[in-house]
Amino acid sequence: MRLIALVPGGIAEQLLFFPTLASLKAQYPQATIDALVEPQAKAAYRICPWVRETLTFDFQDRAGLADYLNLLGIIRDREYEASLSADTRWGTALLLWLNGIPQRVGYATGASWTLSNPAPYRPEQYRAYFYHDLLRGFGVTDPCPPLSLALPKEDIAWAEAEQQRLDLQGRNYIVIPASPAYPPALWQRVIAGIQERQGDLGILLVAGPAEETWLQAVQRGQRDLKVSRPEDIGKLAALLAGANLVVCTEGAPLYLAMAVGTYTIALVGSAQNNQRLPPPGERLILIAEPSGELNRIASDTILQKIWSA
Repeated sequence: MRLIALVPGGIAEQLLFFPTLASLKAQYPQATIDALVEPQAKAAYRICPWVRETLTFDFQDRAGLADYLNLLGIIRDREYEASLSADTRWGTALLLWLNGIPQRVGYATGASWTLSNPAPYRPEQYRAYFYHDLLRGFGVTDPCPPLSLALPKEDIAWAEAEQQRLDLQGRNYIVIPASPAYPPALWQRVIAGIQERQGDLGILLVAGPAEETWLQAVQRGQRDLKVSRPEDIGKLAALLAGANLVVCTEGAPLYLAMAVGTYTIALVGSAQNNQRLPPPGERLILIAEPSGELNRIASDTILQKIWSA
Protein backbone atom coordinates (compact mmCIF):
# COMPACT_ATOMS: atom_id res chain seq x y z
CA MET A 1 0.00 0.00 0.00
CA ARG A 2 1.23 3.48 -0.91
CA LEU A 3 -0.06 6.03 1.61
CA ILE A 4 0.30 9.76 2.14
CA ALA A 5 -0.16 11.38 5.57
CA LEU A 6 -1.03 15.08 5.72
CA VAL A 7 0.10 16.71 8.98
CA PRO A 8 -0.22 20.50 9.37
CA GLY A 9 1.72 22.30 12.08
CA GLY A 10 5.29 22.72 13.24
CA ILE A 11 7.91 20.29 14.49
CA ALA A 12 6.13 19.70 17.80
CA GLU A 13 2.97 18.61 15.97
CA GLN A 14 4.96 16.15 13.87
CA LEU A 15 6.51 14.61 16.98
CA LEU A 16 3.04 14.16 18.45
CA PHE A 17 2.01 12.45 15.19
CA PHE A 18 4.89 9.93 15.35
CA PRO A 19 2.94 7.37 17.46
CA THR A 20 0.25 7.31 14.75
CA LEU A 21 2.86 6.62 12.07
CA ALA A 22 4.45 3.93 14.24
CA SER A 23 1.11 2.13 14.73
CA LEU A 24 0.28 2.46 11.04
CA LYS A 25 3.59 0.89 10.02
CA ALA A 26 3.12 -1.88 12.59
CA GLN A 27 -0.32 -2.63 11.15
CA TYR A 28 0.88 -2.49 7.52
CA PRO A 29 4.60 -3.44 7.56
CA GLN A 30 4.83 -3.46 3.75
CA ALA A 31 3.22 -0.04 3.35
CA THR A 32 5.16 2.85 1.84
CA ILE A 33 4.33 6.00 3.80
CA ASP A 34 5.04 9.56 2.67
CA ALA A 35 4.34 12.66 4.78
CA LEU A 36 3.08 16.04 3.54
CA VAL A 37 4.03 18.77 6.01
CA GLU A 38 4.71 22.49 6.20
CA PRO A 39 8.24 23.49 5.09
CA GLN A 40 9.41 24.44 8.60
CA ALA A 41 8.34 21.03 9.93
CA LYS A 42 10.25 18.86 7.45
CA ALA A 43 13.26 18.69 9.75
CA ALA A 44 11.31 16.49 12.19
CA TYR A 45 11.44 13.56 9.77
CA ARG A 46 15.20 13.21 10.16
CA ILE A 47 14.38 11.08 13.22
CA CYS A 48 11.26 9.34 11.88
CA PRO A 49 11.92 5.77 10.67
CA TRP A 50 8.38 5.12 9.39
CA VAL A 51 8.26 7.66 6.53
CA ARG A 52 9.97 7.17 3.19
CA GLU A 53 9.69 10.67 1.68
CA THR A 54 8.72 14.02 3.16
CA LEU A 55 6.90 16.45 0.88
CA THR A 56 6.16 20.06 1.78
CA PHE A 57 3.13 22.31 1.35
CA ASP A 58 2.03 25.55 3.02
CA PHE A 59 -1.19 24.54 4.74
CA GLN A 60 -1.86 28.12 5.85
CA ASP A 61 -4.34 30.39 4.13
CA ARG A 62 -1.53 31.92 2.07
CA ALA A 63 -1.74 28.97 -0.34
CA GLY A 64 -3.52 29.97 -3.54
CA LEU A 65 -5.24 28.07 -6.32
CA ALA A 66 -1.98 27.53 -8.21
CA ASP A 67 -0.43 25.98 -5.10
CA TYR A 68 -3.32 23.56 -4.71
CA LEU A 69 -3.22 22.62 -8.38
CA ASN A 70 0.50 21.93 -8.13
CA LEU A 71 -0.08 19.78 -5.06
CA LEU A 72 -2.88 17.95 -6.86
CA GLY A 73 -0.41 17.00 -9.59
CA ILE A 74 2.29 15.88 -7.13
CA ILE A 75 -0.12 13.58 -5.30
CA ARG A 76 -1.64 12.21 -8.51
CA ASP A 77 1.79 11.38 -9.98
CA ARG A 78 2.60 9.16 -6.99
CA GLU A 79 -0.60 7.12 -7.34
CA TYR A 80 -1.36 6.76 -3.65
CA GLU A 81 -3.79 4.06 -2.61
CA ALA A 82 -4.66 5.62 0.75
CA SER A 83 -4.48 8.96 2.54
CA LEU A 84 -4.47 9.89 6.21
CA SER A 85 -5.23 13.53 6.90
CA ALA A 86 -4.99 15.41 10.18
CA ASP A 87 -6.12 18.58 8.37
CA THR A 88 -9.79 19.37 9.03
CA ARG A 89 -10.15 22.03 6.34
CA TRP A 90 -12.57 21.20 3.56
CA GLY A 91 -10.15 22.32 0.83
CA THR A 92 -7.63 19.63 1.70
CA ALA A 93 -10.31 16.96 1.95
CA LEU A 94 -11.66 18.02 -1.45
CA LEU A 95 -8.17 17.84 -2.96
CA LEU A 96 -7.74 14.24 -1.82
CA TRP A 97 -11.20 13.38 -3.16
CA LEU A 98 -10.39 14.97 -6.53
CA ASN A 99 -7.23 12.87 -6.71
CA GLY A 100 -9.33 9.74 -6.64
CA ILE A 101 -7.37 8.10 -3.82
CA PRO A 102 -9.45 4.98 -3.07
CA GLN A 103 -9.09 4.97 0.73
CA ARG A 104 -9.35 8.42 2.31
CA VAL A 105 -9.19 8.63 6.11
CA GLY A 106 -9.84 11.84 8.02
CA TYR A 107 -11.90 13.25 10.85
CA ALA A 108 -15.70 13.10 10.74
CA THR A 109 -16.32 16.84 10.42
CA GLY A 110 -18.19 19.00 7.90
CA ALA A 111 -16.27 17.59 4.93
CA SER A 112 -16.91 13.95 5.79
CA TRP A 113 -18.62 13.34 2.46
CA THR A 114 -15.18 13.47 0.81
CA LEU A 115 -13.90 10.61 2.98
CA SER A 116 -14.21 6.90 2.43
CA ASN A 117 -13.39 6.10 6.08
CA PRO A 118 -14.23 8.85 8.62
CA ALA A 119 -12.60 8.67 12.05
CA PRO A 120 -14.01 10.08 15.31
CA TYR A 121 -13.29 13.77 15.91
CA ARG A 122 -12.37 14.25 19.59
CA PRO A 123 -10.06 17.28 19.78
CA GLU A 124 -10.48 17.66 23.54
CA GLN A 125 -7.97 14.88 24.30
CA TYR A 126 -4.16 14.85 24.38
CA ARG A 127 -2.93 15.61 20.88
CA ALA A 128 -1.10 12.32 20.33
CA TYR A 129 -4.28 10.42 21.23
CA PHE A 130 -6.32 12.71 18.98
CA TYR A 131 -4.07 11.92 16.02
CA HIS A 132 -4.04 8.21 16.83
CA ASP A 133 -7.84 8.14 16.54
CA LEU A 134 -7.38 8.57 12.79
CA LEU A 135 -6.29 4.95 12.60
CA ARG A 136 -9.81 3.89 13.47
CA GLY A 137 -10.52 4.70 9.84
CA PHE A 138 -8.27 1.74 9.03
CA GLY A 139 -9.89 -0.44 11.67
CA VAL A 140 -6.97 -0.06 14.10
CA THR A 141 -8.19 0.17 17.71
CA ASP A 142 -4.91 -0.48 19.55
CA PRO A 143 -4.02 2.10 22.22
CA CYS A 144 -1.67 4.94 21.31
CA PRO A 145 1.97 3.94 21.95
CA PRO A 146 4.45 6.28 23.70
CA LEU A 147 6.38 8.85 21.71
CA SER A 148 9.43 7.33 20.04
CA LEU A 149 12.00 8.16 17.38
CA ALA A 150 15.14 6.79 15.71
CA LEU A 151 18.47 8.58 16.14
CA PRO A 152 20.80 8.52 13.11
CA LYS A 153 24.23 7.06 13.92
CA GLU A 154 25.95 10.28 12.88
CA ASP A 155 23.86 12.26 15.38
CA ILE A 156 24.78 9.87 18.21
CA ALA A 157 28.44 10.21 17.23
CA TRP A 158 28.10 14.01 17.16
CA ALA A 159 26.54 14.05 20.64
CA GLU A 160 29.34 11.89 22.03
CA ALA A 161 31.94 14.23 20.54
CA GLU A 162 30.04 17.24 21.93
CA GLN A 163 29.95 15.70 25.40
CA GLN A 164 33.71 15.18 25.20
CA ARG A 165 34.25 18.77 24.01
CA LEU A 166 32.19 20.11 26.91
CA ASP A 167 33.82 17.80 29.47
CA LEU A 168 30.48 16.07 30.10
CA GLN A 169 31.39 12.56 28.96
CA GLY A 170 30.84 10.14 31.82
CA ARG A 171 29.38 12.92 34.00
CA ASN A 172 25.86 13.58 35.19
CA TYR A 173 24.34 16.64 33.53
CA ILE A 174 21.09 18.57 33.25
CA VAL A 175 19.94 20.08 29.95
CA ILE A 176 18.03 23.35 29.87
CA PRO A 177 16.82 23.98 26.30
CA ALA A 178 16.16 27.59 25.32
CA SER A 179 12.92 28.51 27.07
CA PRO A 180 12.17 32.25 26.71
CA ALA A 181 8.69 31.72 28.21
CA TYR A 182 10.39 31.50 31.62
CA PRO A 183 12.41 34.69 32.35
CA PRO A 184 16.22 34.47 32.22
CA ALA A 185 16.53 35.97 35.72
CA LEU A 186 14.49 33.08 37.13
CA TRP A 187 16.54 30.53 35.18
CA GLN A 188 19.62 32.09 36.76
CA ARG A 189 18.15 31.44 40.22
CA VAL A 190 17.44 27.82 39.30
CA ILE A 191 20.99 27.36 38.02
CA ALA A 192 22.49 29.03 41.11
CA GLY A 193 20.42 26.72 43.33
CA ILE A 194 21.69 23.65 41.48
CA GLN A 195 25.30 24.76 41.69
CA GLU A 196 25.00 25.60 45.37
CA ARG A 197 23.73 22.15 46.27
CA GLN A 198 25.58 20.00 43.73
CA GLY A 199 28.45 21.91 42.14
CA ASP A 200 29.82 18.93 40.23
CA LEU A 201 26.58 18.48 38.26
CA GLY A 202 26.98 19.70 34.68
CA ILE A 203 24.49 22.26 33.39
CA LEU A 204 24.09 22.41 29.63
CA LEU A 205 22.21 25.23 27.89
CA VAL A 206 21.01 24.33 24.39
CA ALA A 207 19.93 27.01 21.93
CA GLY A 208 19.45 27.71 18.25
CA PRO A 209 20.35 30.85 16.26
CA ALA A 210 17.02 32.53 17.07
CA GLU A 211 17.58 32.09 20.81
CA GLU A 212 20.93 33.82 21.25
CA THR A 213 19.38 36.72 23.18
CA TRP A 214 17.90 34.33 25.74
CA LEU A 215 21.17 32.41 25.93
CA GLN A 216 23.27 35.50 26.59
CA ALA A 217 20.83 36.73 29.25
CA VAL A 218 20.93 33.42 31.14
CA GLN A 219 24.73 33.19 30.90
CA ARG A 220 25.28 36.69 32.28
CA GLY A 221 27.02 36.49 35.64
CA GLN A 222 26.86 32.67 35.77
CA ARG A 223 29.81 30.31 36.08
CA ASP A 224 30.67 26.90 34.67
CA LEU A 225 27.78 26.76 32.23
CA LYS A 226 28.12 24.57 29.15
CA VAL A 227 26.59 25.71 25.86
CA SER A 228 25.72 23.68 22.77
CA ARG A 229 24.11 24.70 19.50
CA PRO A 230 22.97 21.50 17.72
CA GLU A 231 22.28 22.21 14.07
CA ASP A 232 19.35 19.83 13.68
CA ILE A 233 16.71 17.99 15.65
CA GLY A 234 18.54 14.67 15.57
CA LYS A 235 21.60 16.10 17.29
CA LEU A 236 19.41 17.85 19.86
CA ALA A 237 17.61 14.59 20.61
CA ALA A 238 20.95 12.77 20.99
CA LEU A 239 22.14 15.35 23.52
CA LEU A 240 18.91 15.00 25.48
CA ALA A 241 19.25 11.21 25.43
CA GLY A 242 22.60 11.45 27.19
CA ALA A 243 21.34 13.74 29.96
CA ASN A 244 20.13 12.73 33.42
CA LEU A 245 17.41 15.38 33.46
CA VAL A 246 15.80 17.90 31.13
CA VAL A 247 14.12 21.03 32.49
CA CYS A 248 12.10 22.87 29.87
CA THR A 249 8.90 24.60 28.87
CA GLU A 250 6.27 23.26 26.47
CA GLY A 251 7.55 22.59 22.95
CA ALA A 252 9.61 20.25 20.80
CA PRO A 253 12.38 19.62 23.41
CA LEU A 254 9.73 18.32 25.83
CA TYR A 255 8.49 15.75 23.30
CA LEU A 256 12.03 14.82 22.26
CA ALA A 257 13.01 14.20 25.88
CA MET A 258 9.93 12.02 26.34
CA ALA A 259 10.72 10.08 23.17
CA VAL A 260 14.30 9.30 24.22
CA GLY A 261 13.23 8.41 27.77
CA THR A 262 15.05 11.13 29.71
CA TYR A 263 13.56 12.23 33.01
CA THR A 264 11.86 15.59 32.35
CA ILE A 265 10.47 18.47 34.38
CA ALA A 266 8.25 20.73 32.27
CA LEU A 267 7.03 24.22 33.17
CA VAL A 268 3.60 24.63 31.63
CA GLY A 269 0.47 26.74 31.73
CA SER A 270 -2.73 25.26 33.05
CA ALA A 271 -2.66 21.49 32.65
CA GLN A 272 -6.44 21.54 32.22
CA ASN A 273 -7.86 21.88 28.72
CA ASN A 274 -4.35 21.88 27.20
CA GLN A 275 -4.35 19.16 24.59
CA ARG A 276 -0.64 19.55 23.86
CA LEU A 277 0.35 18.39 27.33
CA PRO A 278 0.93 14.68 27.89
CA PRO A 279 -0.34 13.05 31.06
CA PRO A 280 2.41 13.08 33.72
CA GLY A 281 4.14 9.77 34.32
CA GLU A 282 7.12 8.12 35.94
CA ARG A 283 9.63 10.13 33.90
CA LEU A 284 7.62 13.32 33.44
CA ILE A 285 6.76 15.95 36.06
CA LEU A 286 4.58 18.91 35.10
CA ILE A 287 4.83 22.15 37.06
CA ALA A 288 1.65 23.95 36.05
CA GLU A 289 0.77 27.61 36.49
CA PRO A 290 -3.03 27.94 36.04
CA SER A 291 -2.77 31.59 34.98
CA GLY A 292 -0.48 30.61 32.10
CA GLU A 293 2.11 33.16 33.27
CA LEU A 294 5.16 30.99 33.84
CA ASN A 295 7.04 33.79 35.61
CA ARG A 296 4.78 33.05 38.59
CA ILE A 297 6.49 29.67 39.07
CA ALA A 298 9.03 30.18 41.86
CA SER A 299 12.57 28.97 41.26
CA ASP A 300 12.40 27.16 44.62
CA THR A 301 9.47 25.10 43.32
CA ILE A 302 11.57 23.94 40.36
CA LEU A 303 14.53 23.15 42.60
CA GLN A 304 12.35 21.06 44.90
CA LYS A 305 11.17 19.01 41.92
CA ILE A 306 14.73 18.60 40.66
CA TRP A 307 15.97 17.17 43.94
CA SER A 308 12.93 14.95 44.35
CA ALA A 309 13.56 13.67 40.81
